[in-house]
Amino acid sequence: MNQQSIKETIETVINLMAASAMTAPKAGGKDCLEIVALTDSDDLQKVADEMRKYAHNSSKENYWHRDATNTENAQGVLLIGLAGPVTAGYDCGGCGYATCKEFEDSRELKNFEMGYTGPHCIMRMMDIGVALSSAAKQASLFNVDNRVQQRVGAAARALGYIDCEVAMGIPVSISGKSIFYDRKTPTKKALAANKDS
Repeated sequence: MNQQSIKETIETVINLMAASAMTAPKAGGKDCLEIVALTDSDDLQKVADEMRKYAHNSSKENYWHRDATNTENAQGVLLIGLAGPVTAGYDCGGCGYATCKEFEDSRELKNFEMGYTGPHCIMRMMDIGVALSSAAKQASLFNVDNRVQQRVGAAARALGYIDCEVAMGIPVSISGKSIFYDRKTPTKKALAANKDS
């Protein structure tokens, strides 16, 4: 396959992934998801750079660098997020409150740097999980390598690529060997040496 064929295939598959996420079952049958596809290499590089820029603020710095490498080497990323701080109306108690209304009235929504807002309805978090699984399965049906990642979603959200409360990302890639497994995680010692040089 040449690069143009790979690009066209990625764009087709990532759109089918988005369709799978959109049609995935949701609590109460209510759509509360925001879905965005990134296939431009400049956009992917910006997200990877943002991940590296933030990395030193995290106790898991080396994992931010590892996932940033995945992002810049991917040919696309599908972002799936919770569009608003909405509840499912089930009064299930999963949030720690007896009713959805009690949760909504008592909730103090907080925004965390390079993370998400919260707390959120557990049913809506499951909606994101089901959508992510449906999208990842769609990619796998076409043998397109992919991996669900939190850090890429957080960085894309911070950059404004997706307008949502919580975001996860699925980088996708077509290559001779999956870039998402046997990944090299830089040691903290190597990262420190790079800073000093």
